[in-house]
Amino acid sequence: MLNFFKPIPAYVAVSVLLFSCPQAFADEPLTGFVYTTDLLPRDKFEMAQWLTWRAHKAVGEYDVVEGRTELEYGYSDRFQLAGYVNYEWARAYHDNVIDGTTLAPSTLSNLVVGPDQRLDVTRFTSFTTEGIYRFLSPYTDPVGLALYFAPSLGPDFGMTETRLVLQSNHSDDRLVLAFNLALAQQWHLVPGAPGVNPLTDSYNDYWNKTTDLNLGLAGSYRFARGWSGALELQNERGYAGFNPLKSNARTNVAYYFGPTLHYAGQHFFATATYVSQLAGARDYAHAEPDFVVGGRSYSAGNERFRVRAKFGWYF
Repeated sequence: MLNFFKPIPAYVAVSVLLFSCPQAFADEPLTGFVYTTDLLPRDKFEMAQWLTWRAHKAVGEYDVVEGRTELEYGYSDRFQLAGYVNYEWARAYHDNVIDGTTLAPSTLSNLVVGPDQRLDVTRFTSFTTEGIYRFLSPYTDPVGLALYFAPSLGPDFGMTETRLVLQSNHSDDRLVLAFNLALAQQWHLVPGAPGVNPLTDSYNDYWNKTTDLNLGLAGSYRFARGWSGALELQNERGYAGFNPLKSNARTNVAYYFGPTLHYAGQHFFATATYVSQLAGARDYAHAEPDFVVGGRSYSAGNERFRVRAKFGWYF
């Protein structure tokens, strides 16, 4: 397993970079999980690296480090294009709170994992293309408005994500408020059919389709030259299939909250975010005992906390 996927060294390195740098750029990511309407200027590029560490279940062992290497381009002052490569490392063992078996993360749901198997895997996940169009700017209009669309494709996996982004600036742009409404639809090729004996002829691979509806809210304040602090709140809602309005489609609800610290120089930025799951989660897909323990969900797509680091260069 490649060393740079290990969480502790990666985040120590990011912390050193964050505190050792000496003005802000139009596209600087003030928050870790909530998007703003700020875009790159026309004909400018940005190279960025993302690392997200997701960890801790109520039982067993569970760590996931997701990586993203991204290149962005300002096609115009209203439209930004990007492409990136996604990859991850995952480790899990007896992390299923319902029956104590090994439960793979939702991003690796197409893997066959035995109930007592130790999962330890590193793999490429997908390629993603991204487009963001800004209809209104928070610097010239009462509110900023942008639409984000990003399709992803990988081995036995596909996803489309659509995001509505709102931004409001105050106090000479030192205070930035942002709201996101994101719809993500995923499909994984999963071995076997649910509820079918693998020894029968009916045992075939099938496409598992899911929908995530996420709401994000963040407030960021620039407290010193180049430095900003923020608070972020995420409400994540899961659904079976591609129609979230269908009866009995919802599967789970979870909430995450935490702080962000951001620094931006003339040609460099770094952002670090920690969010922890709040009580109030719901599991609608399982009767008790379900994935909720102590008010928090520990399903395949949820964990106790997440740490995200983003750093990049402008040119």
